[in-house]
Amino acid sequence: MKHNMITEPATTATRKLAKPAVYFLILLLSYYLGYLSALIKNPSYDHPTTTKVNPPPQAADVDHYQFQTQCAEPIPPELVRQTILTRIFNGSSPYDGFPQPHIEPFLRQKRIKGWGSTGLVFKNLIQKVKPKTIIEIGTFLGASAIHMAELTSQLGLQTQILCLDDFRGWPGLPGQFRDIKMINGDTMLLYQFMQNVVHVNATENIIFLPFSTGSTLERLCEWGVLADLIEVDAGHDFHSAWSDINRAYKLLRPGGVIFGHDYFTVADNRGVRRAVNMFARVNGLRVKADGQHWVLDSF
Repeated sequence: MKHNMITEPATTATRKLAKPAVYFLILLLSYYLGYLSALIKNPSYDHPTTTKVNPPPQAADVDHYQFQTQCAEPIPPELVRQTILTRIFNGSSPYDGFPQPHIEPFLRQKRIKGWGSTGLVFKNLIQKVKPKTIIEIGTFLGASAIHMAELTSQLGLQTQILCLDDFRGWPGLPGQFRDIKMINGDTMLLYQFMQNVVHVNATENIIFLPFSTGSTLERLCEWGVLADLIEVDAGHDFHSAWSDINRAYKLLRPGGVIFGHDYFTVADNRGVRRAVNMFARVNGLRVKADGQHWVLDSF
């Protein structure tokens, strides 16, 4: 009798404790089944942070420095001109038969205009480097290219000068330079540049690549066309200058020099200067100011 009396209360207590545990397990199972149901209907349910509009700052910073086109083996300087003629102008000179009769009435015999195009920096660097190939990024009417052709000729150098420019100018150009006509929405900038080169008899030394600077620099890299001296003088905003400098630097031969204009220009909050300084800092180079020009040199 005593044994039965002790066991019955214990069994009753166990049953009372088991009921809440069963309810808890049922509740937990219901929650889990609901979670699985939501996951099946919406696979991204448990990863709401994987969809992002912008990349994280770290990735954006890395991308900002990546210009990954691999340059081909450098071709000899004496093959540069023919390589350009073959790849761009079907093997013939674009000056042949220039100017065409329908173009000639719109051209002046000579219209050479530039900014800082005859500064001492050109003479100093050409005497120092004695370049066989020069790349000029941003040409306009060819004032600095023609000046460099004259300087290299005086030194007895056989230098090829490649002028990279789309020769479209900028919105409002015809209003600022009324003698550079616009025909059917296209300016005569390229043709006046060509006329200037013809006038000074420099067609064998100056060749032009009439495309955007970014795409042209990439192609020169892929073709193995490198230079001893590179001038950057195209867009004056930070991003344009940053892109041009990074792409151009890859085309510099050992011992070569890269330089440019508008180091003190206020456009885009001194965009050129910011791009030059940033590039120098990242690559361990030193910036030298020469008048309005900047020159990058190793320490």
